[in-house]
Amino acid sequence: MQPFELSLTQASRAVRARELSPVELTESVLARIAAAEGRLSAYVTLAADAALAAAVRAEREISEGGQRGPLHGIPMALKDLIDVAGMPTTASSRVRTGHRAERDSAVAERLGAAGAVLLGKTHTHEFAYGLITPQTNNAWDPGRVAGGSSGGSAVAVAAGGATFAMGTDTGGSIRVPAALNGVVGLKPTYGLVSRAGVTSLSWSLDHVGPLTRTVQDAALVLSATAGHDPRDPASVSAPVPDRFRRGGGLRGLRVGVPRNHYFERVTPEVEDCVRGAIERLAELGAELVEVEIPMARYLQAVQWGLMVPEAAAYHERSLRATPDLYAADVRVLLEAGELTSAGDYLRAQRARTLMRDAWARMFDEIDVLAAPTVPMTAVEAGQETVEWADGTTEAVSDSYVRLSAPANITGAPALTLPVGQGRAGLPIGMQLMARPFGDATVLHVGRVYEESVAGAGRLAPLAA
Repeated sequence: MQPFELSLTQASRAVRARELSPVELTESVLARIAAAEGRLSAYVTLAADAALAAAVRAEREISEGGQRGPLHGIPMALKDLIDVAGMPTTASSRVRTGHRAERDSAVAERLGAAGAVLLGKTHTHEFAYGLITPQTNNAWDPGRVAGGSSGGSAVAVAAGGATFAMGTDTGGSIRVPAALNGVVGLKPTYGLVSRAGVTSLSWSLDHVGPLTRTVQDAALVLSATAGHDPRDPASVSAPVPDRFRRGGGLRGLRVGVPRNHYFERVTPEVEDCVRGAIERLAELGAELVEVEIPMARYLQAVQWGLMVPEAAAYHERSLRATPDLYAADVRVLLEAGELTSAGDYLRAQRARTLMRDAWARMFDEIDVLAAPTVPMTAVEAGQETVEWADGTTEAVSDSYVRLSAPANITGAPALTLPVGQGRAGLPIGMQLMARPFGDATVLHVGRVYEESVAGAGRLAPLAA
């Protein structure tokens, strides 16, 4: 096994045991990027020289007994919405041409303090406003979409071009590409990880979180990045969960199985695979409890009712000054947001309050909700709609966001992990959700499941 094939947890153990140096690991990952990037286009900015210099510093510090923790010397990537002082933050947009960050984002600062090695910035759908990431190709099949908006981060991890990566999630932008590329993606509880220094799409829905090869990897990254930050007005003072690596099985844990919404308009292969994974949770000791998803018919309307006007407000000045620099799909959405009335926005906020209360009551009956992450595997590049068995036609982007958006509306933690492949060999993900600040619970359930099956953490076959 080459160093780039190691998960974060495996690489960290090898580095701490002095069996692998940060320089060897970083050189291996950079070589993997050089071999695969022409097919995948995960990166918008690659800082190879700086990464090697950081790896040399990490190796020296570790050799002198200055081990900072499990991320020390581990090469990683940041979505190109996350500021690093002196580096471009382009948001994969011509609007940001020439932009350079003046200071580190909170996430970059904390990862730097943990000793992680920054490889570069990964592509996003422009300003995170889409579910495709058109610049980037799927790691399992370059003729298919990577998903978005954190498509570059997901593909880099799936291809071995980063040991872990950070993304953002406003309606599913971590979990959708993670599921489509067969990696783990975690959207933490709203406010648990600071968004200071991160380009916003919709401030009341935005989250920052990791994309990794295993659930344990995600727990390690969350431990390093979570915590209160006065620079982010939404940041909470809640203690960072301390049970990411707790032992034990699932006995006594109640897993909710949705009767509605989550298994509607999904492909048969996705339903069969996810239901099989849920049955596996029962075999591991969990109690399965059927639940009704409250206010399901209003979920997408509320998501768009919040996101569209907030995004338009954020981009108001640049949209008026340089509208032609935006991609057509993003510009249309921003202009639509300018037409949303204050009354509509306030109605969406009121509905969100009702949803949060209803979901809290649902979680009084269960500990975790288990469901598909996306209703179908990665579609072919250029496909714009999907035809469902009930005769309805749905935009691909609407389809991908439909099952992930509820966790953004409610602020609940949501974890996706691979649970199999479809007939074309493409990955399928299962999503685990809990009440706000139940991050440790979803990570625990995900890890127990992951350890019970074969092949967890493997790279996409294209990149192996």
